[in-house]
Amino acid sequence: MATAPAPAVDDRAKGRIITDAPLSRPVPVALRYDPGYSPATVRFVFPGAVEWSFPRALLETGLRTPTRRGDIGVWPCGRVQTVVEFHTEEGVEVVQFDTAALLRFLRHTYSSGPAGTSAASRTAGTRTPSARR
Repeated sequence: MATAPAPAVDDRAKGRIITDAPLSRPVPVALRYDPGYSPATVRFVFPGAVEWSFPRALLETGLRTPTRRGDIGVWPCGRVQTVVEFHTEEGVEVVQFDTAALLRFLRHTYSSGPAGTSAASRTAGTRTPSARR
């Protein structure tokens, strides 16, 4: 008897884009995980169909201690915030999240599917245009 595929996770979070300007600006971010597609990868989707994919383990580790892999860095910022830094040829985007929202997302991903050790878990973060809307 075949088992049903694990459900995908599609959470929402509010990030704040941090710049040199005196005020940061809010940005809605879709936090996605599809264990059927890649069980070790999470995706952050920003407005304008900008999508970043990176290892779930990078996000989890970055909530506790500064970490970086490829074009993506994650680190705790005080007790309740986490910073995710995305590097491109055009520059750097620094986005601050409530740690609670990222922890909730990770809990949803672990209840949806295994941690996995596929090749995707060993690759650097990548930025791709989103084909999904």
